[in-house]
Amino acid sequence: MLLENKTAVVTGAAHGIGRAIALELAAQGATVYICDILDQELERSREEVIAAAGKCFAQVVDVSSSDQVNDFVGKILLNNNKIDILVNNAGGVCGQQSQPIEAVSDEDWHRIFAVNLDGAFKFTRAVAATMKTKQNGAIVNISSGAGRSYSLTGIQAYASSKAGLIGLTRQTARELGVYGIRVNCIAPGFIRSNPSTEKQWLSMGIDGQKKVLEGIALRRLGQPSDIAKAVSFFVSDAASWITGQTISVDGGHWMLG
Repeated sequence: MLLENKTAVVTGAAHGIGRAIALELAAQGATVYICDILDQELERSREEVIAAAGKCFAQVVDVSSSDQVNDFVGKILLNNNKIDILVNNAGGVCGQQSQPIEAVSDEDWHRIFAVNLDGAFKFTRAVAATMKTKQNGAIVNISSGAGRSYSLTGIQAYASSKAGLIGLTRQTARELGVYGIRVNCIAPGFIRSNPSTEKQWLSMGIDGQKKVLEGIALRRLGQPSDIAKAVSFFVSDAASWITGQTISVDGGHWMLG
């Protein structure tokens, strides 16, 4: 129970990686607060966490809304008087598909940034004061291999916003370190974790799927639990002298170029 008596917040927890992170943190003893915009899927996550591990509370939150973020964080602080862990996992392509850059509208560009990058900024801003007061805290941002290279989706805003998360990680780690707050980042490889990635996988066809697997040193796709375990490490005392870092959890994709 490495996280016993810890209070954790996980965004984008309605399914896939976010749900796996919530399950892992709860299994380690944390009281977990989860949010997403998908209410029914979020409720299933809450039920799964409670059934498997313990305490979990859920609220529908649009991470692009400062008011909703602040309301959610405020309620958590009323109940617990602290937030020890924040995992900024909410993100995605917002239903968009690849198109030439000259065809990308301002609205499409900004929508992805509003969720993937602005949401992480708003949650980090919302929890900073309480973590400073406690002189302790751990924040993990979930970026993507696309943020370190390019996106298989071909969506420019997705790759750019995920790269922005790595920059936000470095900057906030520098600023908040003096208060005992650690900020790190995980860049997952391709994982079939939600309807969007499942659709992407199927669209590749047999040859495309084979090419993806051949580009991974371990020759397998990751599971949401692979990312959750890396998060568990970053927020534990085992990583007490690690901050500002981004680790690729991708089966060794970078090793093969």
